[in-house]
Formats: sequence, structure tokens, C-alpha cells
Amino acid sequence: MKQRFCSLLVISTIALISFAQQTISLTGKWQFRIDRNDEGLDKGWYTISIGDETVRLPGTMCENGKGDDITLKTQWTGSLYDSSFYFNPAMEKYRKLDNLKLPFFLTPNKHYVGVAWYQRDIDIPEEWYGKPLSLFLERAHIQTMVWIDNKFMGNIMSMTTPHLYFLSPYLKSGKHRLTIRIDNRLRTTIDPGQNSHSVTDQTQGNWNGIVGRIELQSRPQIHLEPISVFPDLKNRVAKISFLILNETGKNHKGNIVLSAKSFNTSDPQTINPVTVPFTADSLIKKIDITLPLHDKMQLWSEFSPALYKLTVTLKSGDTVDSRDVEFGMREIKIEGRGIYVNGIRTMMRGTVENCDFPLTGYAPMDRASWETIFRKCKSYGLNAMRFHSYCPPEAAFEAADRVGIYLQPEGPSWPNHSTSLGQGKPIDAYLMDETIRMTSEYGNHASFVMLAAGNEPRGNWVAWVSKFVDYWKATDSRRIYTGASVGGSWAWQPKNQYHVKAGARGLNWDKTRPESMSDFRQNIDTVKQPFISHETGQWCAFPDFTEIPKYTGVKRAKNFELFQENLTDNDMADMSRRFLMASGKLQLLCYKHDLEKLYRTPDYAGFYLLGLNDYSGQGTALVGVLNVFWQEKGYVDSLSFRRFCNTTVPLVRMEKFVFNNNETLKAGVEVAHYGASDLKETTIRWKVRDMNGKVVEEGSLSKQTIPAGSRLALGNISMGLSKITAPAKLNLQVAIDGTAYANDWNFWVYPATVTDNSKGILVCHELDETAQKVLAKGGKVLLLAAGKVEYGKEVVQYYQPVFWNTSWFKMRPPHTTGAYIENSHPIFKNFVTDDWGDLQWWELLNKAQTMQLTDFPKGFHPLVQPIDTWFINRKLGMLFEAQVGKGKMVVCSMDLDNDLENRPVAHQLRYSILNYMQSKQFNPQYKIELSTIEDIFRKTAEKVKTYSKDVPDELKKGTR
Repeated sequence: MKQRFCSLLVISTIALISFAQQTISLTGKWQFRIDRNDEGLDKGWYTISIGDETVRLPGTMCENGKGDDITLKTQWTGSLYDSSFYFNPAMEKYRKLDNLKLPFFLTPNKHYVGVAWYQRDIDIPEEWYGKPLSLFLERAHIQTMVWIDNKFMGNIMSMTTPHLYFLSPYLKSGKHRLTIRIDNRLRTTIDPGQNSHSVTDQTQGNWNGIVGRIELQSRPQIHLEPISVFPDLKNRVAKISFLILNETGKNHKGNIVLSAKSFNTSDPQTINPVTVPFTADSLIKKIDITLPLHDKMQLWSEFSPALYKLTVTLKSGDTVDSRDVEFGMREIKIEGRGIYVNGIRTMMRGTVENCDFPLTGYAPMDRASWETIFRKCKSYGLNAMRFHSYCPPEAAFEAADRVGIYLQPEGPSWPNHSTSLGQGKPIDAYLMDETIRMTSEYGNHASFVMLAAGNEPRGNWVAWVSKFVDYWKATDSRRIYTGASVGGSWAWQPKNQYHVKAGARGLNWDKTRPESMSDFRQNIDTVKQPFISHETGQWCAFPDFTEIPKYTGVKRAKNFELFQENLTDNDMADMSRRFLMASGKLQLLCYKHDLEKLYRTPDYAGFYLLGLNDYSGQGTALVGVLNVFWQEKGYVDSLSFRRFCNTTVPLVRMEKFVFNNNETLKAGVEVAHYGASDLKETTIRWKVRDMNGKVVEEGSLSKQTIPAGSRLALGNISMGLSKITAPAKLNLQVAIDGTAYANDWNFWVYPATVTDNSKGILVCHELDETAQKVLAKGGKVLLLAAGKVEYGKEVVQYYQPVFWNTSWFKMRPPHTTGAYIENSHPIFKNFVTDDWGDLQWWELLNKAQTMQLTDFPKGFHPLVQPIDTWFINRKLGMLFEAQVGKGKMVVCSMDLDNDLENRPVAHQLRYSILNYMQSKQFNPQYKIELSTIEDIFRKTAEKVKTYSKDVPDELKKGTR
């Protein structure tokens, strides 16, 4: 591996660290020609004008409107685990060419995988003759070949770093023909895995083009090459290493001058210049210089991202070559199971960035766009970002440096599905070479603190990543290393410095009632290295159809259009916004409790959400509290999110969130504090408020100092609930005095004694002859149908929402994404509820049956409506009222019968329903045929088929 590193560094020097002194931009119009049959090489297209068709570079074929129209036969790059779209009769209208709408992911305007040629004339200035010349292509995809006139300049294949071609220094001045052949086929370039975010149609797509800077560069014959900066905080110096390339063939003497200044702080530090003589008596001369920063050295971190601009100047006679490099003085170290930045223990609070940029189809190439994203992340309490199976362009590193975000780029590979790691395939050598190029190109950036080879490999991968980590630990100490980011069923990687792994994340609310006592210590207590949770969350919300007009670039939200039309076909168009808000609030609740469980865990090193924003691929995974454009959806803002996701988070341990009024609220108070300094002599205050904001009770805990990088138990709260005589929703807030850090939790209190009034109402469990007679005579019936439902029993409902989505995971339960509650209806007069299923609904909704109401009259909506997976959009219900014949009835599939003494929520809802049925307000709007209601108990729905045989790794058995 060291030989490969030296070879790449000296021979290729691909995309080295600095700009040339003189450049000529090649932005603009280029001749263009598709080489669909890959015949251009054999026919010598580089020797001729390739044609009259033109494109604009930087850009992709899709941006230029080039390529193939989308059809049912388009060969996508990526897995499709649910192919029911191609067979389901209900989808037939979306399979027609003039109305083609795909549910899998966003639909590009054009698609092309193959070879394309780009050509233009270039003009070499007279003064460049005899100087080293190069062609710089930033973010070309995937393999380029270059010719100047008829002479072949070589080929380069990199998905992450610029393609840098060294041209002849004796290229004559004047016009020359520049021809570039680009091949984006995986089978002829490199297959990193068809779902890798560097290539897959699930995210950016496998585009063809060049999207960054395109320029000619000239350099002096004696010039500087890769400049590396190694911060040494202990000795307050920066160690500078670089090469002098002497292409004159003669010995030269001169001086190297180093100067530096911090530039983004309120009190900039100017470093005294350092001058060092040199003798260039060979083609390559390695130089190492130490730059003292002294006592006023400024550190880079998430709290104060101070940056220095280093200028390295070479002077030899009349020759001057100068390079600027930005760097930050920081170190990242591991001690035990903790990650320390500049000696302060931190918690990595990150999101996964999936290269999902619908307007362009590729990651932004400008710093401003990335700064906007990173500042949004910081506003939501995050300090880190993992790039899933891809590496962003330099603009992202520059932006993260300025904002103060810790980055984990990855080798551009998910070596799974279509390839594997550690079995002698081309991906083995490519992935090692690519990460070497990444560290050579981006290694000085202060934000580049972690590195992984890629995502979730298969094959003999543990042995391969072990060598990968060993190599990087010995080669570059500026960051920490993990072999691969993996799911919970993947094997452990014994050589990792830290782990990014699932297995210690998520909520078990499908098995136990919500609480805040538990943590993940038993999942990681045997792990000796820092543990960062892999792809935390993945809780879904319903689609936001108001997004559709925002897709104005190279991709269209045809998937959203399909889901919206399907919702309309199923008579629920008017429910889309309600479904979004109800599911979104449940999604937010799940993220809150998921993250708080992580914060409660001793020695937990961090998490990567998947993600803060939506993921448009893999079946359409609406897992973000932000949409794919990093915009709010309407049910949460950054201030609310930061209450439970921040440097410092107050926490409580509570056994439950539902109480009777003869009980006592007990809560243990803790705080997780990963700020820049200790919180000294701090007071913790708590308040309980009612729904109107009135303080019911309050108190404080004794003052104490909270050290930075700690998780402390601070004391206990105890509050008797006897004075709460009516059903109530209350809110407990814990705040740190003198700071903005506060967190809160809703809880519910119910009367210990509830008396049903069922006089004159038939309460039954079947629509039997007795019930039918009561209805025929104009009576009232409460049908408690829990466990009796047939039409709808195929819908598996948990309290928590869909994970990722049902399409990608082959209809794995749960199938619903929360429930909408018509809380303004008088049936809930004696039952405190919002319009969504907050925590008190757990005992009613979790694993309860749903009723399919497809055959009910148009416009009919139940009072409690589970939100079905948006791929199917069945009209579901758990509570509804109806006129049946001369009578009136309420039907409920939630359990309102069993163990009511220990289920206060169910008991209270039953009480509220019966009170409503006794009132004059009991007057159902819709008349339903008895047979339609009977169908709920006798009709069988057709089983949902996905047709595809392959399944995601998480559904496969065995250890990967």
C-alpha cells in the first residue's frame, strides 16, 4: 500500500492541493457526440470534429437535455426490491409512456449510461511555451480519456478527486483541438456497487459529464507540488511538508518562505514568516518545515472554527511559485470509548448525506450552497456529517471548515449487490487508491476528521478493511479511521479505531410501553472502541405533496405525483395535509425518544441520523424532518429540535408517561453535556404546566458543576397527582438556569375511578342478530371489534411509524405511519387528545387491528384513521360512527374491554364514547349499509405482492 501511495503521489499527483499561478477557464460551449455503440476509439473521433451538437460545460448530459427518454425498459443503476409497479393492474395507467410515473425514486428528465465525447478548441498563450502545462477537470464522471490534437494524453478514473492531465511543456502556442471521452459504464470503468451513492439512480444518478472547474494551468519549471499541513497542538507548531519539482534539468538554489494568518476570527493572528534555503539538485526534492504558532495559537473546532491561510512561496532567481493552503489547528484523538477534539470529549451528532440533490443531480460545487446546508445542520443541533458511500467536492470541505462541522467522507463504494470486497475484484485496488487520492486532495481541511472505506460491504471484507485501517493509522494521524459503516448484522471490525454500526439504536415500543428509563449500555458494554450509531432513526412521515412544484431541475417527483393521485383515487385527497402533520409529529416524537435514549447511555460516542432531510430513493424514504431540499415541512423548527439534539441536553428517566391521579410522578433528572467548557455552579429548574401554559408545580435541584464531556445524574423530581381531578395532558420541562438548554416531555393523568354509563346502549363484540334488531328498531350500538376484523387484518400496525418504507423492505411491518384523530369531534369531549397519536395513544394503537373502509361512501372519514403506507393508501379506520337503518352505531377496533383497571387511556376513551352516545350530539352524518359494515368481519383483502425475489441485506439471514 505504501508503494501505491508513493506511485500515486509522484507519478499521478492527481488533483493536487493548490491552484496554478496561471489558468485559462474552459467553461462554455463544447461540441458533443454520444457514442452509443462505443465506436469512437476505433474510428478515431479524436482526429476529427465530432459534430454540430453542443453542450455547456460544466454540466451533465441531463442538464443539457442529452440522453434517452425514460421508458419501462430504462436500465436503472440500483436495486429494485419491489417490482409490483410493473405487474399491479392498479399501476397500469402509470406504465403508459405519456403518463409514466415511477414509485421507486425521482425520475430524471434524461438517462444515459455509456460513452460520450466532448470537444473544443483551446488557445495556448505564447508565454506558456516551455512551461509545465496541465488540464484540470473537477468532478468528471467516471473515466476520462484526453487527446490534444491527435496525441493521447492518458486516462484517469476517479469519482472523488479532480482529473489532472500533464500536457507537454513544448505545446506550441495557438489553437489546438482538445477532445475528452467520458465513460460512465460500471462494467467498463469500475463497479463500486450499484447502490453506491456515488453512482446510483436512487440518489444523484450515474451521470455523464464534468460539473466542476475545467481549466488549463501553467506552472514555472521549478514549482511546488502537494503541500501537507500536520497540526501539532502540544508543541504549538504546524509541520509543513511538500515537494519541489525541478523540470529544468539543472541544479537550482533559492528560498522557501512560509507565512500564515488566521482569517475568520474576531482577533486574527499573524504568524512571523519563516524563510528556509533550498537546493533543487534532482527532479523531486522533499521539504519539511516547522511553522511556530506560539502562545496565541487559535484552535479549530465546532465551537470556534478558526482557520489559517498558509502561503508557501518558492523563490529561485527570477522564478517565483506560490501556493495558498487553508488549515486549522486541531487534533482528534480516541481515549477509551471517547472521541476527543482538542482534548475535549465530544459527541458526534451527525446526519447522513446521501448525495440527493434533485435540481442538478450531483453534489453542489460551490461553497455557499454547502455553508447553507451545514448551518441548517448546526441550527438543528448537529455537529457532524457522514457522506454515505461517496466523497463530496472540495467546496464541501471548505464550507465545513468555516462552519465548524466534523466530516466523515467515504470511499465511493457500497461493495454489495453487484460487487464484493476482499475477493480480488477491481474494487479492492480502486478503493484503496481512491481514498489515497482523497486524503492527498482534501487532507489539510480541518473538517476532514474521520474516514471510512465505504458502506456495508460483503465478501471477505473484514480482512480487507482491517488492512485499510492499519494502513491509514500508520500513514496519517490527522484523523481517525473505521473500516466501513455497517448495519447491526454485519460482523465487528477488530482493527477499527471507532465503529459506525447499528445494533444500539431504535425504540422497542412494539413490545413495551413508552418509557425513558432504558438506554443502550447493554448493547455496547463489551465494545472497547467509541461507538457511533449507524443510520439512526429512519422514522417516516407521509409525503408532502406541496413539494412537487419545487422539482424544477433535472429530476421530477413523479413518485410523489403517483402517490398523490393514488390517494385521490382512494377518496382521501382532502387528507394529505392532515396525514403529513399527524405522521410528522409522530416521527418527531420517535426521533426525540430515540436520541434521548442515546444521550442517556454512558460512553456513547455519537450518532448519524438517516437523515435530517428526506431520501428520495430506495422506494422513496421520507425519513427527514426536513424535505430533500433541506427545508422545513411545517411540523418542527430548529429551536424545538435542539431541545433534544444539542451539545447539552437535559434528560429525565421516567417509567411511564400515563398515570392515574392516585399515583406520584417520579423522574430522575440527568444532563448530557458536550460543550466547550464546564457549566459551573449550575441550577436545574423544573416546571409542570397544563395545556394552557399555567404552572401546576415547580422546583429546582441543588447547584452543581457539570463538567464538559460528561453525562451526570443531577437529582429527582417527585409530584403527587391527586389534585388532577379531570383527564389532563401536562408538560414537564427541565431547564438549565442561565442557559438556553431546556427539554420537555408530555405526560397524561386520568381519574383513578371511571364509571361507564351504557344505559340504553348495546355494547357488543359482533354484529349479530341481537345488534341488528337493535339497529332496526332505531337503537344505539357500540360495536367493540378488537380481534374480530377480517377486512384490514393484513395491515400490521405498531405505534411507531413505517421504518424507511414498505416498498424497499418488502412490506415488512409496520405498514402505517401514525394516525389522524378528528379531535374536534364531540366523541372526544371527555378524552384529551391532539389530532395525532401522541404517547397516550400507545396502549390503543400498538398492534391493534385496523378496518379497511374502501367500500364506504365517497367522502366518508373515520374518527381515528391510521395512515397507510403511501404506496397503497388504503382508507383505514379504528373508530367511526354511522347511521345503520333506523339506528346509530359506533364501531371501534381498538381494545376497550380488557384489563381496563390497568389501562387508564382505554378506560377513559370508552367512557368518552359512551357519554357521547348518550348525548344529543350523537347524530352520525353518513348512512352506511349494514352489509358494508358486515364486510369488515367477513371480507378478505388480496395480499400485497412485491414480485421481486431479492431482498435488502437487513432482511437476509446470517452475518455479513
